[in-house]
Parts: sequence; structure tokens; C-alpha cells
Amino acid sequence: MIPLKVSEIAKAVGGTLLCGNPDIEITSVACDSREVKDGTLFVPIRGEKVDAHKFIEDCLKNCSATFTEYDAPENAKKPYIKVENTLTALQALGAYYRSRFDIKIIGVTGSVGKTSTKEMIAAALSQGSNVFKTKGNRNSQIGLPLTMLDIMPENETAVIEMGMSEFGEMERLCAIAKPSMAVMTNIGTAHIENLGSRENIMSEKFKITGNFTKDSTLFLNGDDELLVTLYGKQDFKTVTFGFGENCDYRAENICVNGMNTIFTLISKNETEEIEIPTLGEHNVKNALAAFAVAKACGLSTDVIKAGLLTYKNAPMRQQIHKLEGCTLIDDSYNASPDAMKVSLDVLKSIDATKRIAVLANMLELGDYAESEHFSVGEHLGEIGIDCVICIGSLAENIAKGALSKNKNVTAKCFADNASALSYLKTQIVDGCAILVKGSRSMHTEEISKAVIADKSK
Repeated sequence: MIPLKVSEIAKAVGGTLLCGNPDIEITSVACDSREVKDGTLFVPIRGEKVDAHKFIEDCLKNCSATFTEYDAPENAKKPYIKVENTLTALQALGAYYRSRFDIKIIGVTGSVGKTSTKEMIAAALSQGSNVFKTKGNRNSQIGLPLTMLDIMPENETAVIEMGMSEFGEMERLCAIAKPSMAVMTNIGTAHIENLGSRENIMSEKFKITGNFTKDSTLFLNGDDELLVTLYGKQDFKTVTFGFGENCDYRAENICVNGMNTIFTLISKNETEEIEIPTLGEHNVKNALAAFAVAKACGLSTDVIKAGLLTYKNAPMRQQIHKLEGCTLIDDSYNASPDAMKVSLDVLKSIDATKRIAVLANMLELGDYAESEHFSVGEHLGEIGIDCVICIGSLAENIAKGALSKNKNVTAKCFADNASALSYLKTQIVDGCAILVKGSRSMHTEEISKAVIADKSK
């Protein structure tokens, strides 16, 4: 972060400096009281269960200034910047800081695959540009402004993940990041509990284009039946990627070489063999999107291909671990129906003596919860996964769906990770492949970590 004086920050967010030295320089911003240090501005967020204002005094022992929605204590010496709402102030600060940079911002949104697509685009650009990218999945109303505050003058391009789960959120994110290019990966059922329909989800995600001009470009998954309806109907340029004949960038001849995937990329101007160091047709599609974006940014094909070879899966997102006697796909970060099906396809693509899926509840599906879990199970049964271990009451529907399509599937259900892990250990055989996936709150990474630790002894 470029240093900002307290007085400049107060002005940028429309706040009032209640006390303290206005010339103190801020070099970082944090909402987590455990992350503060000298030079940090602490932003206490009022949550449903905890009001972080109660941590201010302790934080100021280590950090340099704070936002507050209340008055400062009489004995306060360090800067207190009073604002109407600390979250809104953080967002205003993120927008102000971003306005100081003349940088190409590429926004990435979609129901599934935002993080992997972001990582693939950053890899494609990495050999020809100084690239900044969202760390982890800091893509929310809190995470995105914090992400913007990490941009530095040397960065030439920024790949920014932008997530939303409710009406109005994407507009706020777009006002902060102001992307001039954007990628929409797909429209699935994640967050349908809040948004009601896939059409509503698309409408909200499309608001990522709120800052676009006639020179902007929107990259669309041309295989998504909803997204393709946006193609060619905008005041700005639209480009499609996918497997369909009508896609501007499409892939053919997809094959697996060990843990790498090779395919032929075909566009209007060229046909090129591409290699990426990961598995899954969804990652081929991510690579198509990344190639299209990098081309639009002016990079040569050779530079893009070299960049794609540097791609690495983010932690707990289809990370493939070659362990003693087995292969583990740790995809435990989060889950939605579409993402779970994609991960099952990756499991199926691995050469193994036995394929085991450990799948936990998927949340935020509302009235669709039972049917979507059942649908995942149907897909599992159809593609021939040998064993499914389900965790949680909703995941029981995965087992039911699997058995409805394939009576030979071994399907067991458990209430907690510990019980599921104990059973998993009885199913592991030499040469097997294991997928672990579930919603974030299910903490299925506990299972992945336990398998890795056990096989590393």
C-alpha cells in the first residue's frame, strides 16, 4: 500500500478526525484485530454476533489509527476517524485508493471457478506484465476493498475476483474496482437461496460491467445457455470461450498427459497446441478465457503459453497431492452443485485402482437443497465413481442419487468428519484416488490434512 496520511484518509471517506496526529502515515489496513501492526489502520466491522469496536483499544497498542462509529475515549492519543458506517468507509477508501492508479483491471465473476479462473488469467499474463491478483478469495464487500489497497505503482494489470451472494452487492464492488474488462465464468445455483433464480443471478453478476465504456470487453462462457444470450447485444465488445463451434476461442483434442492437460486452441486468427499443468475440462475452459484475455491485453501467443505453464491450483482448490500409495484431490475450500460435479469429473479422469469421493453438505441452496444434492449423486453414479462417503444430513441425498443410477456404488453417510475419516481409512487401497469436497463451514480440510499426514509418515 502506498502510504496515506490520516488526514487524507479522513477526507477520502467523509469522516471526522476526532483526535490524534493528522500527519501519521498509514501503510496497511486490517479488519482482523490479529493482523494489526505499526502503520495499520484498524477497521472495526459490526457483525451479526460481534461488534469489533470492542477491540479498538487493544488494537491501538500495536496499530496507528482506527475508524469508529462512536466517540473516542477522553484519553485517546492515536487517531480516531469517526464515520457513519465502518464498512462503507472501508469501501470508500478502497475506491479512493484505486482511483490513484491508471491500471487495467480485469474483473472475474461467476457461480463456479472464480478463483481458478483468476489464477489462470494471472498466469497467462505473468510473463508479459507485472500482474497483481486477488489473494485467496478476498472478493467480498470486505475483502475486495482490502484487495484494492494492496495494489502498488509497479503493477501494470490487476486480476480481481468479484463475488456476490445478494442483490446490490456487485454494483458496490464494481464502484470500487472499476474493471474495464471482465470474465463471467458461468451461471449456476450457488446463492440461489438469496437470489431466487439463475436469471436473477446472471442479472446481478452482469453488473460487473457497470463501469464499462465502448472500448471495454466482456468475456463470456459460450457454453452457458444464459451467458450466451448476452453475446453481441452490448455497447461494448463481447468475446466467447468454450467448446462449442460458435465460440470465439474454443478447444478441441483434449487429452491428459500425466498430471497435465494438452488441447488444441482454435480462434479466428490461429490454431495452437496449449499445455496446462492441471487436470479437468473446466480448467481447459479457464485456460481459454485466460488466453482470450491475454490476447486482448496485447500479449503474444508464445508469452501466453509460457505463462499458462506457471499455473498452480490455489490451496484447497483441486490441489492434487501424490501421496504414498494414493492420489488426493483436496478441493475442500467450498462447494456448490456445479463445482462438485466438475470435481467428480476430475476424480474420474485420474488413472486409479479405486475412486473415492468424500462429499459434505452444500449450503445456501434453499428449497433446491435436496434436489441439487441428489443431482450431484446422480452424476457420481453415472460416471462410475466407486465409493462415496457423505457427511451431513443434506449430503445423504448425494448417496441416494448415486444409488439411483448405479447400485454398485458403495455409499456411506456420517454425521461428522471424524466418523467419515475413520471409514475412509478402511476404504483406501494402493493406487486409489480420493476427492474431498464440501461447503466451507463443513471444514472438510480436516479430512484432507489427516490423509496427507497419515500418508507422509
